[in-house]
Amino acid sequence: MYYHDPKERLEKELAPGVRTRTFWGDNMLLSLVEIDPDCEVPRHTHPHEQGGMVTEGKLEMDVGGELKVLGPGEVYIIPGGVEHWVKAGNSTTKVLDIFSPVREEFKY
Repeated sequence: MYYHDPKERLEKELAPGVRTRTFWGDNMLLSLVEIDPDCEVPRHTHPHEQGGMVTEGKLEMDVGGELKVLGPGEVYIIPGGVEHWVKAGNSTTKVLDIFSPVREEFKY
């Protein structure tokens, strides 16, 4: 299947107040993440390279001990194995994440 409508995809909860809809191919996975106000994705690592862009709202992000607040259009790249966490601002935040290779636990 070449085309997908995100509205037709069920959400997967990643953490309290954090949901995603994922789409994948053989070598990469797209994750459309929505984070409720003031909710966070706890500190974690994974072997996958992760790139992303904030599409709506504000996001406080710590990657490898470097803290930054990101807004719409701002991009981040997280190498595999680097510890990171995120917290939404005071409004709903939306993010597009891309993972390579595919995160098997995000296929549902």
